[in-house]
Amino acid sequence: MNPAPGRILAIDLGRARIGLALSDPLGLTAQPLETLERVGPRRDLQALARRVEASEVGTVVVGLPRLMSGKEGRQARDAREFAHRLGRRIPGVRVELWDERLTTVQAERTMISGKVRRAKRRQIVDGLAAVLILQGYLDCRTEAER
Repeated sequence: MNPAPGRILAIDLGRARIGLALSDPLGLTAQPLETLERVGPRRDLQALARRVEASEVGTVVVGLPRLMSGKEGRQARDAREFAHRLGRRIPGVRVELWDERLTTVQAERTMISGKVRRAKRRQIVDGLAAVLILQGYLDCRTEAER
């Protein structure tokens, strides 16, 4: 798991929104970036390609929503297809998939414990899930380097 030079961008694909998180320049911590409203595959990919270029991203980590059994359902297949299309759209940038089981659940629980209102939670859950995906990826990479 050796990322390309540059920052690491994590993507949490929701049905209505795409949550984004970006690593610090050293690749140690994840920060929320923004949440994009989904407008269609072509425009979603264009917006992400612009974000990758603007943030000097070397690796993109796409959350892979496996079922609890470890098998892949429809959402995982959609994430794989999206990652493949994104990789073709941004040549020279590594695109990886990362098991994101329970990140949205964890994000929801974190917001509930922080007393975030339901309407607000819907707006930010994908961004927080992207942070959890990225931090898990960064932590695993750091652990592997030890």
